[in-house]
Amino acid sequence: MLYTLMHREQPVAVLDMNPTNGSINGVREVLAAEHLPIQVRHDNLFIAADLDKWFSGRAIPASRSGFRQNLEDLELQRGIELSSGKLLMECYGLSLSDQYWVSPVDAPLNWKKINFYDNPFSEDVGNFLFGQIVERGILDLVSPCNTSDGWLKKKWKIIDGQRILIKGGSGVFSQEPFNEAVASAICRRLNIPHIEYSLLWENGVPYSACPNMTNNRQDLVSAFSIYSSGKKPNHLSPFDYFIACCEQLGIPGVRRFLSQMLVLDFLICNQDRHFGNFGAIRDAVTLEWLGMAPVYDSGTSLWLDKLTPDIHPRADAAAKPFRNTHGKQLELVANDLEWLDFSSLQGLQEEIYNIYEKAHFGEPNRAAVLSQAVTTRCELLQDRIREFTPQKVSIQDICQNATARAKEINTQHSKTEEATPKRIEPEI
Repeated sequence: MLYTLMHREQPVAVLDMNPTNGSINGVREVLAAEHLPIQVRHDNLFIAADLDKWFSGRAIPASRSGFRQNLEDLELQRGIELSSGKLLMECYGLSLSDQYWVSPVDAPLNWKKINFYDNPFSEDVGNFLFGQIVERGILDLVSPCNTSDGWLKKKWKIIDGQRILIKGGSGVFSQEPFNEAVASAICRRLNIPHIEYSLLWENGVPYSACPNMTNNRQDLVSAFSIYSSGKKPNHLSPFDYFIACCEQLGIPGVRRFLSQMLVLDFLICNQDRHFGNFGAIRDAVTLEWLGMAPVYDSGTSLWLDKLTPDIHPRADAAAKPFRNTHGKQLELVANDLEWLDFSSLQGLQEEIYNIYEKAHFGEPNRAAVLSQAVTTRCELLQDRIREFTPQKVSIQDICQNATARAKEINTQHSKTEEATPKRIEPEI
């Protein structure tokens, strides 16, 4: 079946697609090559495969927590058989992250009437993704939940007219929602542009809640897409290559953004800052790059998978995406840390404790240990910056030191002369 790949209201390409699972079998015609996703190669040999990989990546991943079980429960209780590809096509690929979607060639749709930014959407998908089987007759499957990525349980809701993403936790402690709130607190204090996360409770279960970061003419383009827009030369590191890609595309502010993001990740020991959870914002109409996206998705951090006795904040923890430890990643931005104001972090330990004390971790001292651990990371960061920063000496200091040293030498010389017995020449 033929579909038109759309970028907001701009036709981009005519695709031969499977309407059941969203797979792309071929590209009939490219209508606006400049509007293709940036990682898609325009070569006829690769364009169909690249578009298929990109479009399938918009679907809910099979690794999503509880997703497979949710689908099985829905089939057993309601007789409805679904897949991630089927859900993707039910909403025509529309999302709340960018403006791409597909429209049937034989029955074109109007973006203004169906986009999720300006129109209501069903909560049925979000509810069954959270394990709630809808009791009424027909499920409404048109939802931005169908195109939400990541492995944690999540859903979109409209609250007071605002699109809000609600995301759960995992493991024994379900610590991710609290970690997002802590990361937001640190970003506020350090003036790091970020998406603000707050805590939300449903049926006694903690979730994080954050507003959508894009409006109805913006694209969030992942760092993975940016990194994949070319081929990395062997002589460039991943860090330098990513910066080169951003600068070639015309994305402003990348170096300062990376400095801020890597400092935050150092402080919270972020384990999962992969290329899929940071990116840049682009105007979907003019294709102008507006800058790097605010920091988001910082929940997989703060020793969430460690028992309290195993939390060692001074240890150099594993990191992504540029180097394998946070210490090594910090070295990459050692020359761009003048924005960092440690005085703004005063009182942070108490603020973090107040966030974690709302949790039910099952370990009575975990909130105290975590809040103290972040303070320790702040101290460790200061130590590392002192190592990076050579001591600055002014001309005046040099002159004063030289004068003092000369005076010291003269004094020592005088004392030596006084202490040395004079030689008496014999009389002839």
